[in-house]
Amino acid sequence: MKIAMVSEHANPLAAPGGTDAGGQNVHVAELSAALTRAGHDVTVHTRRESRDEPPEVRAPQGYRVVSVPAGPPRKEPKDHLLPHMGEFGSFLRDRWAGDRPDVAHAHSWMSGLATVLAASATGTPVAQTFHTLGVVEKRHQGERDTSPADRIRLERIIARQAGRVIATSSDEVFELARLGVPRSRISIVPCGVDLGRFTTDGPAARRRERHRLVTVGRLVPRKGFDVAITALTQLPDTELVIAGGPGRDRLPQDPEARRLRELAGRLGVGDRVRWPGRVSREDLPALLRSADVVVCTPWYEPFGIVPLEAMACGVPVVATAVGGLTDTVVDGVTGLLVRPRQPKELVSRVRRLLDDPALCQAYGSAGHDRAEVRYSWDRVAADTLRAYHKLVPETAVTAEAR
Repeated sequence: MKIAMVSEHANPLAAPGGTDAGGQNVHVAELSAALTRAGHDVTVHTRRESRDEPPEVRAPQGYRVVSVPAGPPRKEPKDHLLPHMGEFGSFLRDRWAGDRPDVAHAHSWMSGLATVLAASATGTPVAQTFHTLGVVEKRHQGERDTSPADRIRLERIIARQAGRVIATSSDEVFELARLGVPRSRISIVPCGVDLGRFTTDGPAARRRERHRLVTVGRLVPRKGFDVAITALTQLPDTELVIAGGPGRDRLPQDPEARRLRELAGRLGVGDRVRWPGRVSREDLPALLRSADVVVCTPWYEPFGIVPLEAMACGVPVVATAVGGLTDTVVDGVTGLLVRPRQPKELVSRVRRLLDDPALCQAYGSAGHDRAEVRYSWDRVAADTLRAYHKLVPETAVTAEAR
């Protein structure tokens, strides 16, 4: 099958953890790699961010990455890209007019806008993954939400025009239904985890305190790192590693890093909070394996890849019961769930694990088993292909290939 991935701001070759670079980058990269391993022809279209970018490169995993000239050739915040989606869609239309893919899979709402514009002119079937919905971001962030004013209206249009909407969690299905998407046009396909990289075997990073908590993500308020810092005041002999954001040398200039450092200082735990900055994919497994518990405390989370990576490393997870985390973390089996913005509840759950190493080990083993059985990227790719075949019957693709 010839598959066109469209990911306007999340370049699969970018390092996750920085501004506008996170789970979607990993998702697009790993899904594209898994589909390529399965024998499919995958091309990812992402916006050009530098004049020095070649028009097309081949990733080490075998898929192609096309740099789309849409807007200025420089890095821009993703919320500033909407005016350039017409140009992005025109590029796709012209490319697909001469070489139409069997299916186009758009990632995020602005990618969806460019994709449906191109698809309407070329007859290309469209699958849409939103990763996060504007109505959910508005609900949880209020005035902090920086999305364009037309986002929710356009998402409704995109969701209704796409032939298939691929939700990453059961929670998202309910939100899509509220947008008017029939359940019959929705497939649930979760994110996955690289089981070759995130394993129980391998080195663990060194630590200073008796116990260690690790949390990973972009340094933005909705990730709830302040909840974990507040909880640390009631967890003696414990250090907290907050991995993410810019490189260590640029952390002092990051507004959220400054806010969190000031909070830790006021609470008297600044000496027990570690700030490695952005951690590479190569070093992340060792960091996760060094933890007694991985904590994930966002206000909301569309899916959340970090809990899966921790589970694959055999580390128990304590996470807030929001969004996709309620699917991945099985409460009382692979970890524990807490209500968002409840530091005392987080303390209680973490203490329960720190005081019972056997329970930690049991949850870690169960999490590892769940990650291997359900969340390999090859399994995710197979589920994604089933969604594609709802749009393009396998027999039709086979006949065209002949």
